[in-house]
Amino acid sequence: MSEPWIDRPAPVRPGEELNLEALEAYLLRHLPEFQGELRVEQFPSGYSNLTYLLRIGEQALVLRRPPFGARIATAHDMGREFRLLSALHPVWGRVPRPLHFCENPEVLGAPFYLMERMEGVILRGNLPPERRPEPEDMRRIAESFVDTLVELHALDYRAAGLGELGRPAGYVERQIRGWTQRYLAAKTEELPELEKAAAWLEEHRPPESDVALIHNDFKYDNLVLDPEDPTRVLAVLDWEMATLGDPLMDLGTTLGYWVTADDPEWLQRLSLNPSTLPGNPSRSELVEAYARRSGRDPGDAVFYYVYGIFKVAVIAQQ
Repeated sequence: MSEPWIDRPAPVRPGEELNLEALEAYLLRHLPEFQGELRVEQFPSGYSNLTYLLRIGEQALVLRRPPFGARIATAHDMGREFRLLSALHPVWGRVPRPLHFCENPEVLGAPFYLMERMEGVILRGNLPPERRPEPEDMRRIAESFVDTLVELHALDYRAAGLGELGRPAGYVERQIRGWTQRYLAAKTEELPELEKAAAWLEEHRPPESDVALIHNDFKYDNLVLDPEDPTRVLAVLDWEMATLGDPLMDLGTTLGYWVTADDPEWLQRLSLNPSTLPGNPSRSELVEAYARRSGRDPGDAVFYYVYGIFKVAVIAQQ
């Protein structure tokens, strides 16, 4: 893959502009090694925190901040995300190196942090034909995708200093009840199928399989691939929902986004993931590959898949 494949930012979206004067003054005080004219662009975002590219002379940094108007709580806790990356980077090189955290909301209206830019290829949904990998390349990328998820779940989170990141006991139960409550709080119309799915999940809730560091949003567009060898994962992005919990629930979230070419056309049109491209495994093959490489047993994985699509549906409802 060549230069045109590298993920590029775009102009900052209206309403999401940064106070450049305040930011430039802050950078001069706290990161004086970055000298030069400040220019700002923005990366595409979905349900995530906002991500900007700062060009300072010939250098580049990435800035992360919460969405404008968001309450600074779990999913938008910049300090938590910065501390996680700071602990993870020395022991697992597949995360960007965090550089600086600003907890003062007076600078940009909310806390933010800065990290190195990991330049590479990001496979987003609705790729134009000229940017779609060949089937054999896609197959190998999918293998690396699974390998990276397995690698993450095998990390010694205690040795990384992340033993207090979450509350793994009772994780499965809390997730089912929590996402059900979010649906009920956000619903605007009666959706009997979703309510039936919530009840089914509660009735079929399995015992917890293990405790691992889990990402909670592991999909193609959160991976940075090496432009010279796209089967090599350079970095995993967007750690705001990471915690300690059941790794099979993390697999379930991935399955919820894993739309395939065999799915109905209406579902393929909604896909946020290029998992429909030739060369990708089916959901069953994805589960089998994960089980084989991790040594974990998700069974038929139906519970985890239903959890994943229920979670995605609730996010869309919100």
